[in-house]
Amino acid sequence: QVQLVESGGGSVRAGGSLRLSCAASGYTYSRNCMGWFRQVLGKEREAVATISPGGNSQYYAASVKGRFTISRDNAKKTLYLQMNSLKPEDTAMYYCAAPPDSWYSPPCSRLPRDFDYWGQGTQVTVSS
Repeated sequence: QVQLVESGGGSVRAGGSLRLSCAASGYTYSRNCMGWFRQVLGKEREAVATISPGGNSQYYAASVKGRFTISRDNAKKTLYLQMNSLKPEDTAMYYCAAPPDSWYSPPCSRLPRDFDYWGQGTQVTVSS
């Protein structure tokens, strides 16, 4: 069965950095888009960044562009999110997500409903 396990969350001061990781198993990782989403209690889950199977195409939410970098290691089946210059408004639960296992048809979706598999989430808290 598909498993996505996130790690790397924590508490930092504004301006700090964190690197999230997501290890995938039971999934044809290298042929699928992957995404990072975040959710604040009481608000809808939103896409932070997505990446194509080969890693050469990325999407970033306007609020994180220039500060966050999504990347992937297909050999290790691991997804990353490097978060720099963190702001208090980045505080949220961050989720790694994967769409249904199928051949890539660009572009990668940014909609939570198009992703079937989710990790358990990792909390990121940024204090001012």
